[in-house]
Amino acid sequence: MRTLYQDAHLMGREGSFDLLVSDGRFEAVAPHIEAEAECVDLGGQLVIPPYVEPHIHLDAVYAGGRNGTGTLFEGIRRWSEVKASYTEESIRARALAAIRAEMLAGVQYIRTHVDVTAPGLVALKTLLALREELKDLVTIQVVAFPQDGFYAYPGGEALVEEALQLGADCVGAIPHNELAREFGEKSLHRAVELAVKYDRRIDVHCDETDDDQSRHLELLTALVTMEGIGARTTASHTCSFGSVNNAYAFRMMANLRRAGLHFVSCPTENITLEGRQDSYPKRRGLTRVKELLAAGVNVCFAQDSIEDPWYPLGDGDPMHILDAGIHIAQLMSPEEIDGALALVTTNGARALGVEAEYGIEAGKDASFLVLDAPTPFEAIRRRAAVRLSVRRGRVLFRRGRAPVTAEVPFLV
Repeated sequence: MRTLYQDAHLMGREGSFDLLVSDGRFEAVAPHIEAEAECVDLGGQLVIPPYVEPHIHLDAVYAGGRNGTGTLFEGIRRWSEVKASYTEESIRARALAAIRAEMLAGVQYIRTHVDVTAPGLVALKTLLALREELKDLVTIQVVAFPQDGFYAYPGGEALVEEALQLGADCVGAIPHNELAREFGEKSLHRAVELAVKYDRRIDVHCDETDDDQSRHLELLTALVTMEGIGARTTASHTCSFGSVNNAYAFRMMANLRRAGLHFVSCPTENITLEGRQDSYPKRRGLTRVKELLAAGVNVCFAQDSIEDPWYPLGDGDPMHILDAGIHIAQLMSPEEIDGALALVTTNGARALGVEAEYGIEAGKDASFLVLDAPTPFEAIRRRAAVRLSVRRGRVLFRRGRAPVTAEVPFLV
């Protein structure tokens, strides 16, 4: 069956386009297409590739947990107190709820960090099963993430390797949560060794701290550069990079660009957890998003948490994260706003390494969203809703414009 979607506006392209879809792929993308097909008039609405969620913890979503100090490290402690009690059934139910929420917001690609420093690898096995079960609806990548540390947690290193043997897509690490900087550095060396050994991608919780002396990003960059795997490596959070001195940051920018590293910033979470020990001026807690982008480094935004011990809010809608992120990172020029949708779409796809199938081009998977706005600027300004979500030619959902009933004539 062929479907012709007519009169679409596309990110980064001028004018109106038609999209011809056949057998789950884009057969053609052009200003005007004539073909025997079922026709769908999009009425000049904006069509974008699917949203990408490059960093979330699906084993912890909706887990609750009070965090009195609001800090990262209390969140880790609270999670460590409760995670052993969770069952496959409870993890599955909570993860499914979050996946549904994200999909209904337009997400079709998810990378989830899953804590492997827990008995039996129950969470990891549950998420690996969901990855396969839902693969026709959503692409899920699983990171073997040692929340309590490679070495701070007894047997953590072995659990990470076991998780990779079971099929985890990425090697994770959290060097700033090891017992000393030496062990943080050791964990990065080991993570890179495992990535090479098992041919996996890397995604490190890196320097998620206000400490301006934290230097794990520097070591990670050097290691993956020497191995030639920088383009397969993501540095998540890197909050301390927003606190380092400018001379150091300037030198690092060239190394980051050379390595081809990807960065994930979690705007709502980072601004919530960081700066807790500051009086005033109080730091935002984000990495140098604006400067990294200007230097040609790939950066994307993520949700990170939904109602868990680290963050009490969150709904999985990338447009909400994008709205917060461009304000916090001060991406407010017309050009920056026009290009900001890349932070929750194409940039995330690059970090996940799915570019071969992703994008609105002939020959690629016909996966896309139709937003309730004509341009990227208007979509962002109005936080436009997703009206249509299509995955590999299959409609996942449609959302109509609900009529408004008003009693006051002025509001009709």
